[in-house]
Amino acid sequence: MGLGENFHAVEIVILLLLVLVAVFAVMANRLKVPYPIVLVMAGLFISFVPHMPRVPLDPNIVFVIFLPPLLYASAWTASWREFRRNAVVIGLLAVGLVGFTVWGVAEFSDRFITALDWKAGFLLGAVVSTTDAIAATSIAKAVGLPRRIVDILEGESLMNDATGLLALEIGLGIILRDHTPTLGSGAARLIYLVVGGLVIGLLIGIIVGWLEKFIDDGPVELVVSLVVPYAAYLAGERAKASGVLAVVACGLYMSRKSTSFFSPTVRLQVNGAWEALTFMLNGLVFVLIGLQLPYVLAGIHGKYTTGTLIFYGAVFSGILILLRMIWVFPAMKLASYVERRWMSHEEETPSAREVFVVGWTGMRGVLALAAAISVPEVLGDGRPFGPRNLIVFLAFCVILVTLVLQGLTLPALIRRLGLASKGGMDREERDARRIVLLAAVHHLEAARKHDGPPTEHMYDDILHRYRHKLAAVGAGAEESLDALDPKMVTRLQTILEDALNVERRTLIGLRDRGKIGDDTLRTMERELDLAESRSQISPIA
Repeated sequence: MGLGENFHAVEIVILLLLVLVAVFAVMANRLKVPYPIVLVMAGLFISFVPHMPRVPLDPNIVFVIFLPPLLYASAWTASWREFRRNAVVIGLLAVGLVGFTVWGVAEFSDRFITALDWKAGFLLGAVVSTTDAIAATSIAKAVGLPRRIVDILEGESLMNDATGLLALEIGLGIILRDHTPTLGSGAARLIYLVVGGLVIGLLIGIIVGWLEKFIDDGPVELVVSLVVPYAAYLAGERAKASGVLAVVACGLYMSRKSTSFFSPTVRLQVNGAWEALTFMLNGLVFVLIGLQLPYVLAGIHGKYTTGTLIFYGAVFSGILILLRMIWVFPAMKLASYVERRWMSHEEETPSAREVFVVGWTGMRGVLALAAAISVPEVLGDGRPFGPRNLIVFLAFCVILVTLVLQGLTLPALIRRLGLASKGGMDREERDARRIVLLAAVHHLEAARKHDGPPTEHMYDDILHRYRHKLAAVGAGAEESLDALDPKMVTRLQTILEDALNVERRTLIGLRDRGKIGDDTLRTMERELDLAESRSQISPIA
């Protein structure tokens, strides 16, 4: 097959995957199920369809192509304040839980899985030790978990990749070179991974942040924002530090600084493009996970009976969930004590229900599968590494169980435990809106006095709008948005949307009758789009 034919085949496969992502994402939305679960299951079922093109998952593609932009997007939307506030529990989960998982899996494998000894079990533990930032946060947000739990899960999944990759590095060293590092050398390597990755990421962020002062063009900003995560990741890996943490640090820094160097128009363009990009990459990742089953089964075919494989997969997944539960309860209690005693935090200690949900939401994703596939088939002395296919199979089982079983049960679980987010505006947001609106009103009143009668009517119109907003968010101590009649708010939003739809239909009619050109239509259509997006966020905007 020639180069052109190969390229054509790749084009067809990519097109097919994107169509699958779009179709099943719509289906997930209709079913009210988080789309990662539906896409994984779809890939799983499609993998058995005869004559379907096979799409093997290359770990290099995951680590170099998919991982940097997805991590960058997750870091961009993360809250630095909440990340810092939950630093103790995130550290206990991202470092302590990874080590506990690796040790627990090694001990279990050595005692209960005939084909695995302690060394192979250590490597298996390293493979499945890290939660997936993509899977955990997308499902957690979709099912309406409380904000604090989402922040903890997001921080853990962003930070535990460094410790997981270190554990994988140690596990491969033990298997391939029969070399077990000392506790001191392991700690030194972890410190270098973390500090080196953070420093490199921040340095790239500072440089790009300075360059951003000279750019204010949407397409150029989008190209720069796409280059940055890859640059941070490759620089971190080149320095033998953590490329993952370099991307995370850079994303957190750039997100904080973007409020000063992005103009409103550019911000709309870049955010819209990134939303589409992350959805597409996420969708491809989860479909690819499901499509790997034939490869996983082919590698282990004939070595174990079906019953044995199902038993191994179910028991191992249960052990992994149990290990997380065992660690999470004392870790959350210890973190709360440290935060209140030495960090002067005033948050209440998480309830047992909240801790249980944190323990239940340890989802694995494509990183675990990529790490498993990256395990070599041949040892350093040329002998085949027999347990390799079983490690890949068990990692695949863990991904399916944690994504599908835990993901599907999460909504019912959080409702049963009374933890479902009520939605709407919380006190912090309401107070911030009131302060900002009052500042604007005071400025407008002072400016109206300064400008005098000629522009008084314009100020009156604008002030009327701002005072209307204040009435909604609570102008006084007793007033709040919660006191408003939801039906009236919904009706107001409907009235505004109906008016905008009339404008839109009239505008399109003018274009269709040749009264205006497409350029004029696009200009006015953008204004209507912005107005409609504002009305969907706040009907009084």
